[in-house]
Amino acid sequence: MHGEYKVPGGKLVVADLELTDGKLTNVRIAGDFFLEPDSALDDINGAIEGLPRESTAEEIAAAVQAALPSDAQLLGFSPEAIAVTVRRAIAQAASWRDYDWQIIHGEPQHPAMQLALDEVLTNAVGEGTRKPTLRIWEWASPAIIIGSFQSLRNEVDRANAEKYGVTVVRRISGGGAMFVEPESAITYSLYVPGELVQGLSFADSYAFLDEWVLDALKALGIDAFYKPLNDISSPAGKIGGAAQKRLGSGAVLHHVTMSYDMDAEKMVRVLRIGREKLSDKGTASAQKRVDPLRSQTGLSRQEVISKMLDTFVALHGGTRSEVTPEEYAKAEQLAAEKFSTEAWLKRVP
Repeated sequence: MHGEYKVPGGKLVVADLELTDGKLTNVRIAGDFFLEPDSALDDINGAIEGLPRESTAEEIAAAVQAALPSDAQLLGFSPEAIAVTVRRAIAQAASWRDYDWQIIHGEPQHPAMQLALDEVLTNAVGEGTRKPTLRIWEWASPAIIIGSFQSLRNEVDRANAEKYGVTVVRRISGGGAMFVEPESAITYSLYVPGELVQGLSFADSYAFLDEWVLDALKALGIDAFYKPLNDISSPAGKIGGAAQKRLGSGAVLHHVTMSYDMDAEKMVRVLRIGREKLSDKGTASAQKRVDPLRSQTGLSRQEVISKMLDTFVALHGGTRSEVTPEEYAKAEQLAAEKFSTEAWLKRVP
C-alpha cells in the first residue's frame, strides 16, 4: 500500500506498507523532509510497525511521538503528517495526478446559477459522468452568498441589499457570508472524488485542497498561508475563505472566494458583521477585515487568475473544458426551483 501527503507549507511525506493479519507491516516512511538524527527514521518506522489497521491518525501520531528521541528535529513534517500519510495509504487514497483534471473558465453567471452549477457539477463527478474539475467563476451581478446554516436576518440587511442591487442567495456549504461584485473577487470551485481526500480529517482536507493556490500566491510575492479552519491569509490580513460540502454521490465540493478589490464600505452596509466576529478575527473594523489581492500584487484580476491556472496545471495537469448542455439545463432548473426561491433562502430565517 502506498500513500502520499504534501504538508501544507511543508514537505512531501510518503508511506509504503503492507497489511498482515490486520497489522501494519514492512512500514517505510520516506519523503523530501529533513530529519535529525538519521536514526530517527528507524524509530518512526518501528513505532508504526505492528499497529492495528484500525489505528486512528491520533493513535499513530502518538506512537511516533513517543518513539522519537528527545533531540529529534523534524523539519517540514510532523508526527501528525506521518499519521495522515499512513492513513491515506491504508485507505488507498488517490493522488492529484491520478485524475484527468478539467478546467472551466466560462461566461459570467448570475448568483443562483453559480450555486446550481456547483451542485450539478459535484454530483456529475460523483456519478462518474464528469471528470474532476476546477471551475473559475465569473459574476454577472453583485451578490451576498450566505452559508447553509446562517440566519438570513442576522447576516443580511435586505433593505440595503435591495438598494444597492445586491442579490442574496444561500449556498449548500456551511461557513460565513460573502459579499462579491463583478471583478471584485476571485471565486473557484473544485469538484473532486472522495478518494482524493481519503485518510484526511475534514479540517486537514481544507488546506490540502488549497495548497496549489497558496503556491500560486507565493509565486506572485504574497506570503500566503492557511489559517485553520478555512481562511487563506497573509501577514497583511485575510485574503479569502473556503467552504466544503460532501454530497451523497460521494464527491466533494470545495469552493473558495478571495477578495481582489472589495468595496468594504458597501460590504458593511449590506452585511450585518457583528463586533464579536470582527474581534475574533483580530481586526478593529470591517473595512480592514479582508485584504484585497490587488493591493498585494499590483496585477490585474485576470493576471492573478492566469497565474493560478498555470500553477494548477503545472502541479496537477489539466485540460480546458466547458459545462455541457445537459449540465447547464440541470443547473437552470435547479436555480429556478431551489436557489432562486424564498423557501430555500429562508430555510434559516
